[in-house]
Amino acid sequence: MRVATTLSVLVLGAGGIGHAVVTSLDTGIGRVDPFKDMKNRPDGGHGMNILLVGTDGRDKITKGEREKYRLGGAPCRCTDTIMLVHISEDRERASVVSLPRDSYAQLPSHTDGNTGEKHGPHPVKLNAAYAEGGPHLTVRTVESMTSVKIDHYLEIDFTSFMKTVDTLGGVEICTAKPLKDSHTGLDLSAGTHKLDGGKALQYVRSRYLDGSSDLGRMQRQQRFMAALIKQATSSGVLLNPVKLRGVTSTMLDSVRADKGFGTREMLTLGKAMRDFTPASSEFTSVPVTEGGFPVKGIGSTLKWDPVKSKKLFRALREDKPLTPAAPAGPRRPGAPKPPATMVEVSPQQIRVQVYNATRGDGLGQRVDGALRATGFRTTRAPLNHTGPEVTRTQVLFDPRWDRSAKSLAAALPGCELKPVPRQGATLKVMAGKDYRTVRPVRAEDVHQGEFGAVTGDQVVCP
Repeated sequence: MRVATTLSVLVLGAGGIGHAVVTSLDTGIGRVDPFKDMKNRPDGGHGMNILLVGTDGRDKITKGEREKYRLGGAPCRCTDTIMLVHISEDRERASVVSLPRDSYAQLPSHTDGNTGEKHGPHPVKLNAAYAEGGPHLTVRTVESMTSVKIDHYLEIDFTSFMKTVDTLGGVEICTAKPLKDSHTGLDLSAGTHKLDGGKALQYVRSRYLDGSSDLGRMQRQQRFMAALIKQATSSGVLLNPVKLRGVTSTMLDSVRADKGFGTREMLTLGKAMRDFTPASSEFTSVPVTEGGFPVKGIGSTLKWDPVKSKKLFRALREDKPLTPAAPAGPRRPGAPKPPATMVEVSPQQIRVQVYNATRGDGLGQRVDGALRATGFRTTRAPLNHTGPEVTRTQVLFDPRWDRSAKSLAAALPGCELKPVPRQGATLKVMAGKDYRTVRPVRAEDVHQGEFGAVTGDQVVCP
């Protein structure tokens, strides 16, 4: 989450400003050597893989900020967030994969960084790798679990995150439902909000908003990362040396990177990604099996799906996109998709049967295709309505699926909602004479394709 700052400023900013600013970054960033003496590493693939780590460091946060943003307690010296970012070989795509911090992991043999005690392989939650062996053990563990060779390591903490968001002027977040978490103090009404650094930290840390816990939190972190990229690339800050210096200077005390990620690498990567937009990024999380995986002495962990996770990381190694191919059309690659209306239930979760309720030919096919293009699970077999001709398009629904019906109705401007008890989970659309178009809609939980990935422009505010 917080390492989105690094992605949007260190990487994207390099190409827009030039050597002087990046050199000052290079000399100010703390350096680590996470690859020292590493053996039996995975083979390198195509593109570049960056391990982005967010720690819970809070040493420089004031007492007032600790109380206001619920940051009490001692830091755990562990990774609060872990993301694997793959930059494609052509530098036109960034694939971001969240690794749940509660993932079941087997640490390789190592020496404890705190006590000097030697340990053999043993199970832990993934975020404990940093506590036992710092960046070096974290990289070793992630490489072992993913078979993806890590090229660079970047780390950032709470303090840098808050200040960087404030320097960028805040980040815009949209939510289709109220968000309230008593643990972090987050309290947002449904709608669009401009978050400052403190509120942004509450947003990305909240995990008690619903039953999704850490998995839902990762989705919000991904949405925030896309929004941060949008803010950095659209606000002009990357083209203004004064503003960029202000952003970068806030990070220097708390960002750490591997020794090989220096000025030359940042400049080369930044120039190649100069036209990067939220549409150029894609986000997903490692697929996990259903239910927790209890481990004695550790507690409940998340077990990665052995088949789906292997396919996901193989796609990264082979430099393949994680989202479905965009439909053919006049929109140029990388261009933003048309603005979509926020709905509560994802179209991908809604089953729809379309009926042509007019005397004209072909309307059912047009409506079915348009709904399917915006994500609805249509039957692909529209039917002809046998009753009277319908003037106003109708959505027929079982009252038990009223939230789904409202999401479908948002895609059909001017339609009429008609409850039909015991109709079942499939919603019915009676396409009437007034039909003109299907309005794009999307939900915060939108997941598409084999890996449940979304592009950045699908999750930022319209």
